[in-house]
Amino acid sequence: MTLKIALIREGKTPPDKRVALTPEQARRVNKRWPNVEVVAETSHVRKFSDEEYRAAGVKVVKDVSDCDILIGVKEVPVEQLIADKTYLFFSHTFKLQPYNAKLLAAIIEKRIRLIDYEIIKEPHGKRLIGFGRYAGVVGCYNAWRLFGLRHRLFSLKPAHECHDRVEMEAELRKVIVPENTRVVLTGFGRVGNGAREIMALVPMREVSPEHFLANPSEGGVFTHLEVQHYNRRSTDGGFDKSEFYSNPEGYESSFTRFAHLADMYIACHYFGEGAPYLYTREDVRHPDWRVQVVADVSCDVDGPVASTLRASTIADPFYGYDPINETVVEYDAPGAISVMAIDNLPCELPYNASEDFGEELMKHVLPLLIEGDRDGILEGATQTLSSGALAPKFAYLAEYVAKGRKELQEKGLL
Repeated sequence: MTLKIALIREGKTPPDKRVALTPEQARRVNKRWPNVEVVAETSHVRKFSDEEYRAAGVKVVKDVSDCDILIGVKEVPVEQLIADKTYLFFSHTFKLQPYNAKLLAAIIEKRIRLIDYEIIKEPHGKRLIGFGRYAGVVGCYNAWRLFGLRHRLFSLKPAHECHDRVEMEAELRKVIVPENTRVVLTGFGRVGNGAREIMALVPMREVSPEHFLANPSEGGVFTHLEVQHYNRRSTDGGFDKSEFYSNPEGYESSFTRFAHLADMYIACHYFGEGAPYLYTREDVRHPDWRVQVVADVSCDVDGPVASTLRASTIADPFYGYDPINETVVEYDAPGAISVMAIDNLPCELPYNASEDFGEELMKHVLPLLIEGDRDGILEGATQTLSSGALAPKFAYLAEYVAKGRKELQEKGLL
């Protein structure tokens, strides 16, 4: 019996050009597993055309209702959900995001098994799949684009106007780094390491955090911080990693010692609940504050990076933070901190981001779907069951689903 997998058309607005599998990757799946057929739902949105899928030997169809597993990227609009299927996509529901309550309610109503990419994890908790690498890559590129505009030194083409990463990286040859420039980067996960890939292409030298602090007049350098470099125990200034992760409330930020010595900050770290904010609005008003450009790749609005008052967009990527009035102003306003806080950065390079994601999907997820989930990895990421109920692990979402069901009823969708 053939298992049919459909690459569904992205239906969310604004449109997302990314795909879960490129034409070449879909061809490889069909070749690797003879009992599997991957088809592509026709789409005029995705970066890869219907013709490219056909050229790779992948069938393009208008109707995917005969498929067993439907794979996308972003949330599926309620009206496009097909009952009694297994779906894989980023649902943005398990954190009780209010804007998607009705989506999860509709998924349950239609007896859909939902596997959420964001919670597919190894037994010890590490995420197996995501777009984080390209969030870091594009976010760091945008940091330099903003830096050039803010200081009127150079102008880089927006990443989304580049065909692919090769063209985007070619733009970095325009980067001019004044000799006194100093940059700080936080985060060592997929996002932070993606940003490092871009930092390696600009004319700067990496130094240790200790060297960065001890040589404040040295320019043309950047440093990459671990959590122990910008957090300290409140009582004695010490640091213990296991204690920090289990009891972050006992710690305070020590980030300002870097912010007083840096011109640009690229935030790629994961912010855990209860952890201290990196810097506050009061910190920014300190006379020794130096950072003028902040690229908040993590984009935690009104949170640990105080200058991030709102998310920005690909169409309007930059704004300014006025530290005196604590308001949004023009990105190049006098006295403002220039901010980049795009919350869907991988969408700017859909070609490469899709390739990267598809390789992870083929390595970590498809074998479990096709050959069996012996370690319960997909089971742990299954939010809803084909019986029309929440999986036991996600029972805490019951009230959230009830709210969503009420919203659907009010809109006449149930």
